[in-house]
Amino acid sequence: MSQADALFETDLPHLKLLNRGKVRDIFEIDEKHMLIVTSDRLSAFDVVLPQPIPGKGEVLTRVANFWFDRISNILPNHLTDVPLEQVVPDAGQRAALGDRALVVRKLKPLPIEAIVRGYIIGSGWKDYQKTGKVCGIKLPEGLRQADKLPEAIFTPSSKAEVGDHDENISFQQMENLIGSEMAGKVREVSLRIYRECADYALQKGIIIADTKFEFGLDDNGELYLIDEVLTPDSSRFWPADQYQPGISPPSFDKQFVRDYLETLDWDKTPPGPVLPDEVIEKTAAKYREAERILTGR
Repeated sequence: MSQADALFETDLPHLKLLNRGKVRDIFEIDEKHMLIVTSDRLSAFDVVLPQPIPGKGEVLTRVANFWFDRISNILPNHLTDVPLEQVVPDAGQRAALGDRALVVRKLKPLPIEAIVRGYIIGSGWKDYQKTGKVCGIKLPEGLRQADKLPEAIFTPSSKAEVGDHDENISFQQMENLIGSEMAGKVREVSLRIYRECADYALQKGIIIADTKFEFGLDDNGELYLIDEVLTPDSSRFWPADQYQPGISPPSFDKQFVRDYLETLDWDKTPPGPVLPDEVIEKTAAKYREAERILTGR
């Protein structure tokens, strides 16, 4: 797939655009349903880069659907059985969307991101080096970068608007935002989903180092899994056969792009730099490889 086939922005004039996020375009269908289109946009350091990664949105959607199906016994999710043809009757528009579009239930999103970390990497590693803690959680001394944690930890963050940075918050702050009972349920289900799916992925040769989940409520206050789940965008995927602690492992996700951007003289504010073709192609290949290994597609 070439840049010409990539989808940077969705144009569906017959539907009302509710939100254009870093990656997803969300359209209103009716008072109970929305259309979510996962574009090929790539954000790094909370900045949307100027070029899309061809096919990325389709990979993310298929991988998320694979996991949604696999963990439907743990928690309901936002997917519906409304066919896309009913919502986007134009065959040309549907062809342009490919596998990127989902008709979902309209739910009330919780104002937090549920982050689970099984390994010490990224911002967690930076926190640990300074304080010996991650989001206030004390960890054993002497951990190396990318070490597996004794057990997975739950470290929520607040949700930021496009262009702003999500901020790590304490569990108590999360309780203040959504209530103690709901906070406890979100933590419990997040850890369970992570553990079960990380075990599965490891059998396939992928380490899920960390991930983030998002949740929403229906009118009765029932909890649903929304947005995406365990994709290369919302998680760090490492090839198990190349893993060794002490270094930042190679990955199947956008860490490859982040590592490239770190070599540039860029202050991590918009506009993002133009990526070389080689970086775009290698990133697209990494996303496809992760899908193949996890789902067998």
